[in-house]
Amino acid sequence: MGTPVVLVGVDLGFPHFDGALEELGLLAKTAGLSPVARITCKRKAPDAALFVGSGKADEIRSLAAMHGASEILFDQALSPAQQRNLERYLELPVNDRTLLILEIFAQRARSHEGKLQVELARLQYLSTRLVRRWSHLERQTGGIGARGGPGEKQIELDRRMIGDAIKRTRERLVKVKRQRSTQRRQRERRDTFNISLVGYTNAGKSTLFNALVKARAYAADQLFATLDTTTRQLYLADAGRSASLSDTVGFIRDLPHGLIDAFQATLQEAVDANLLLHVVDASNKDFPEQMAQVERVLQEIGAADIPQVLVFNKLDALDTAQRPPVLVDQYEVGGNMVPRLFVSARTGEGLDNLRSLLSTRLLDDPGTMSPDAANEFPDESN
Repeated sequence: MGTPVVLVGVDLGFPHFDGALEELGLLAKTAGLSPVARITCKRKAPDAALFVGSGKADEIRSLAAMHGASEILFDQALSPAQQRNLERYLELPVNDRTLLILEIFAQRARSHEGKLQVELARLQYLSTRLVRRWSHLERQTGGIGARGGPGEKQIELDRRMIGDAIKRTRERLVKVKRQRSTQRRQRERRDTFNISLVGYTNAGKSTLFNALVKARAYAADQLFATLDTTTRQLYLADAGRSASLSDTVGFIRDLPHGLIDAFQATLQEAVDANLLLHVVDASNKDFPEQMAQVERVLQEIGAADIPQVLVFNKLDALDTAQRPPVLVDQYEVGGNMVPRLFVSARTGEGLDNLRSLLSTRLLDDPGTMSPDAANEFPDESN
């Protein structure tokens, strides 16, 4: 059993507020924590000092004591000052959604690139939290008339060290980006048709990827099961040639901007794709909001104008009454009608329709090679 935590959510009037804190609970479990209690409140604006105000902070402290919690976890991002004030007030460690996501990414990164990207985001986050690290020194003074003292010196030293580490990590990531760029140019020279899987975390992208290319990419019913981009050749029999299929990291509501910046190299696969397969969890009642979050991230990374196909996954998880009358239709995204297919990556239902559509797109693309040239590059998944 993991560390017992109390989950806290503050409704600031935004439409995506998760009143049941379901997603935060899943994130906590993914990170190895054990939610023991949940509490929500409504505010017009965050309290400058404690985010929730002293009255609600007293409730949180009582709830934590009642359930034996040893940590408090907020669903919103806290400022460094709010985090420090809450820890002093509650006398417990306090963390937020941003740190939780960073922690999960740190646990899951496997490739050299993924580890570098997580380290950069972690360092950038830590650089804003130094006031917490040295709170026991920050009020020390250096004598009559002097301001600051050892605490400020330590903070400055730490800031310099973290600044140097950020610079080194960025330089190493530039090299990795250069290597990826070389690999992409090689694919371009082959005139390969590039398809990228994108979607909200836990929509089943890796399971679909495995089903299409018979790969063994890690797939699990949890958030952020996949962090590192995996690319395989997908042979499409109807087209008589192969396409390049990439599985990318899942998106999530309020993804820390530091992670979007840090994962630019990984998400570049989506930016350079000829076609995006936007995988949606059809069994999740909040799928419209999840789709909107994915579209926002695609906009941020410059991939909003790439042609899309919607793949509504987890057809097997729908009740008979919820099943669509047809498995292929059209759906509006950003004012445009795009193809939508219902599939079950787990059972294979609907995958023939998807392969057929991809074959058609591949044959219609003027930049792809002839079947004879495609045979020079055999299917890597076999």
